[in-house]
Amino acid sequence: MNNLKKVGLTALAGSLAAVSANAAEMSVSGATLLTYTSEDTTEATGNPFGMKTNLSFTASGDVNGMTVSYMQTSVDQFAGMSSARLSIDMGDMGVLAFDQGSGSGLATIDDKTPTAAEEIWDGLDGAVGATNGLVGAAGSSGVWNYVQTYGGITANIAARRGSGTKSGDGASSGTGQSAMDIALTGSGDMMGVDGLSWGAGYGEAEAGQQANAGGVDSDDRHLTAFANYSFGMATVGYQKSTINFGGQGSATEEVDAWGIAVNINDDLSVSYGEREIEYAKAGAAHVTENGEGIAVAYTMGSMKIAGNRNEVTDNAGTTGSNDEMTEIALSFSF
Repeated sequence: MNNLKKVGLTALAGSLAAVSANAAEMSVSGATLLTYTSEDTTEATGNPFGMKTNLSFTASGDVNGMTVSYMQTSVDQFAGMSSARLSIDMGDMGVLAFDQGSGSGLATIDDKTPTAAEEIWDGLDGAVGATNGLVGAAGSSGVWNYVQTYGGITANIAARRGSGTKSGDGASSGTGQSAMDIALTGSGDMMGVDGLSWGAGYGEAEAGQQANAGGVDSDDRHLTAFANYSFGMATVGYQKSTINFGGQGSATEEVDAWGIAVNINDDLSVSYGEREIEYAKAGAAHVTENGEGIAVAYTMGSMKIAGNRNEVTDNAGTTGSNDEMTEIALSFSF
């Protein structure tokens, strides 16, 4: 961890020009990831070896009695900013943030089944522009986020005006699809059940009149709930999700997923999971996608080696479309 001392936090300088800047401490952390990836026989893997470097910048300081913090993550040796977040901690009033890719609302619980490494759908070919069974009406790009905890339950709310696509000036360049969603999470402590964690959420996104015949407004609706239970060395989990699209003739996605992860010791963990997505197509036969994945991870100090193999049949609701992926990753944190 490298610390850059006394860097002025000036993210709000334009609107707070009359307020003297407080010195803040900025920290830099990162990781280098070396991967070997193998695709299925129908795809050209090309060079199976790859590498990327992730750098995370964080800063925090006191502004008028409130803690203002900023996070930015860059990937692939400064190839571009992948995510950023500006947040204001208002104490008992909660945390207000503007999120540009770090995760808010329903996106924070889109898949909570336990795994030792990547999710069981990671690296597989989903339909372009589709949700692929993952909830998140508001998404995580260009959204306002509010987080508050009360009575052991945390509410994570996300809201977006218009599209999440950004133009050069940082404003949205798309139309429609304003959205809002909420995720509630907690533990079993309030019920006297040690080792239990749970969550549920709901969201809506405008489909708009242009998506329906006769100019009738309709919304996309996202709903999910999960529960994980840890006992001894193992954690088991189950999640149920529904995505109902408001557009004319759209399909509904019904998702059932489960997983189990086991810590063999302090350094080694393994996991296995399965997921089904039923694509209920309007005016056509329903198709069920079936996926499964196994993962293993071994940590040695700041070095970690992880591997996973994921497979899917009838991918994205297309009969006969299958895919598989194997990846081995060696990472070094600094």
